[in-house]
Amino acid sequence: MRAHIISTLSICKQYWREEKIAVSLRRMTLHAELFFSFRSPYSYLAVGRYRAMTDEYDLEIALRPVWPLALRQSDFFERNHPNWLGYTMRDMIRVAQFHGIPFGAPRPDPIQQNMMTREIAAEQPYIRRITRLGQAAAQRGKGLAFAAEAAALIWGGAEGWNEGEHLAGAAVRAGLDLAELDAEVVANADALDAEIAANQQALEDAGHWGVPTLVFEGEPFFGQDRIDMVKWRMEQKGLEKR
Repeated sequence: MRAHIISTLSICKQYWREEKIAVSLRRMTLHAELFFSFRSPYSYLAVGRYRAMTDEYDLEIALRPVWPLALRQSDFFERNHPNWLGYTMRDMIRVAQFHGIPFGAPRPDPIQQNMMTREIAAEQPYIRRITRLGQAAAQRGKGLAFAAEAAALIWGGAEGWNEGEHLAGAAVRAGLDLAELDAEVVANADALDAEIAANQQALEDAGHWGVPTLVFEGEPFFGQDRIDMVKWRMEQKGLEKR
C-alpha cells in the first residue's frame, strides 16, 4: 500500500512538473518600444510607470530616445499659442501630484534656451550628452531603466543633475557603468546620433511624431495618459504577470 501511495505521489509530481513546463512554454513575452525625450516632462511622467509594468508583467519595453522638439523644430515654441506654456506647466504639475511622482523644474534645463526670447542656443551639451547616454544604455538592453533613473534626476528636483555623482548613481541603479557609457558617447557620437535620428524616423513611420509614444505591434499610443489603454491592448494580446 505504501509503495502504491509513493508511486502515485511520484506520478502526480511528474505531472505537475510537466504542466508547469507546458504553461511556461505557452507564456509569451510581449515587446514594445518607447519613444522618449529627456527634455519632455511627460516622458518623465510616463517612463517610471512603464518600467513598473515591465517589473510586474512578462513584458519588455525597448527605449528609443529622440531629440526634443527644441532641436528638431527650433521654431516650435515661437509657433505655439501664448497659453501653451502656462497650461503645460500647470498640467504636468497636477499629473505628477495625481500619480504621486516627485516633480521639480530641471536644474539645469537640458536645453539651453533664452526663455524670454525662446531662442535655442546653438551649442547643446546637456541634451546631447544625456540623449546619447540613453541610446548607449538602450544598446545594452537597459535603456528603460536608465531613462527612468536619469529622468527622475532631471525632473525630480535634483540640482546639478549633470554634475557630481548624480548620473553615475543613476547608471548603477540601472545596472550600468557611467564611465563606460561616457566613453562610448565620446568615441561614437556620430554613430549614436545616427541611431537617434533613426529612432525619430521609426516614430514617424509608426504614425506619430511626439513623445512619449509607446508602439506595440505597430500601434502607437501617444501621451502619459495612454498607459491604461496600452495595458488593455496588451491584455488582449496575452499580457501575463511574471
